[in-house]
Amino acid sequence: AAKVLTTLRNHWKKTTFGVCLLSWGGNWLYGRHCDNLLRRAACQEAQAFGNQLIPSSMPLKKATVFLNPAACKGKARNLFEKNAAPILHLSGLDVTVVKTDYEGQAKKLLELMENTDLIIIAGGDGTVQEVLQELSDANVNLLSSCVQAVFSKIPIGFIPLGKTCTLSHTLYPESTNQVQHITNATLAILKGETVPIDVLQIKGEKEQPVFAVTGLRWGSYRDAGVKVSKYWYLGPLKTKAAHFFSTFKEWPQKHQAALMYLGPTERPPEEPEEKPSRPPLYVRLYRRLWLYWSSPAKEIPQEVTPEDWEELKLSTIELSIATRNRQLDLTRTEDFMDICIEADTVSKGQFVNRGSQKMRDPHMCPEGSQCIQASRCILQLPEGTEGSFGIDNEEYEAMPVEVKLLPRKLRFFCDPRMREQMLHAAVE
Repeated sequence: AAKVLTTLRNHWKKTTFGVCLLSWGGNWLYGRHCDNLLRRAACQEAQAFGNQLIPSSMPLKKATVFLNPAACKGKARNLFEKNAAPILHLSGLDVTVVKTDYEGQAKKLLELMENTDLIIIAGGDGTVQEVLQELSDANVNLLSSCVQAVFSKIPIGFIPLGKTCTLSHTLYPESTNQVQHITNATLAILKGETVPIDVLQIKGEKEQPVFAVTGLRWGSYRDAGVKVSKYWYLGPLKTKAAHFFSTFKEWPQKHQAALMYLGPTERPPEEPEEKPSRPPLYVRLYRRLWLYWSSPAKEIPQEVTPEDWEELKLSTIELSIATRNRQLDLTRTEDFMDICIEADTVSKGQFVNRGSQKMRDPHMCPEGSQCIQASRCILQLPEGTEGSFGIDNEEYEAMPVEVKLLPRKLRFFCDPRMREQMLHAAVE
């Protein structure tokens, strides 16, 4: 033993390297073991759903999975197949997987949508927007056509596999373990609890609108944020560096625009899921005869109330238009989106610090900003305005747009614990 200790002491560099390598390897193996335990427990829970008896006349529920293999730097496919796919198959669902890594698949999506019981989106924020956009491009204008009511009732599951998964903060409990986060999201789909999600319809000069579930950003923080990856060699300082170097272009950075908006709208009561039973034939005949014989007096034309638009000239460092999906309130009596107009009088130090905060929470509205609640707005940009919008973390050319809130248009599966928290917070 003394000889071994002497050898280790004489070769202390190799000893230190070996100890570090063994520690890292042991920690990696322990992490793999814990992940396998999480997968096994989730599969056992899913098996309980698969073992439930169903009548022979009832077909299997069909689930259409839209998987973006490019999400999470190309790791999404492997993450889905190892963590989510076994759970879905064990649950007894008839699963069809569609990869969203090529264009021109709108026709295929249309065919699938005619015969599915639930939709599952596996990816990040961009995948959610891409699926909605592809379905819209397929002339299935699902969010504004005659089949809108049918599509709104199809529940949607979201399996977070992308780099940015904003909706997962609303739908599922926070987790530092990626495997646990994915398995929790997949199990939530099987448990069947849903919450309504708002959608923004953003229409520009093009005929086809863009749909968003998070919001739109336009300004200096967004422009600096997209350049953070260019400074990868600075490690943890890359975010501050991107915002610091962006102040060299021009200062102060101001974005001029005109904004017209309408206030919040009253939320109508939810329609019952089960339709009331149809009255007997004689009752329907009596009602029709009564309506026919009781000729009403001259109809008084109803006056159309003009829309009360507010107009505002603005100069801001950043403008954001966001849904309330991050702070869902199931008992709210009004529907609106949040418009945040940030002051353009910030110092360079404040800009760098606030930019780092906005990388974590892009739609935060700092103190001193003008906050507006609106159901619809029109953003007019000066002629010759350059730059880009960030819509659900996807880049679009900046142009005059009309943003309309489509309240509670989609129903997303959520963890029952999160729904319970929402109801409890609303009661308090």
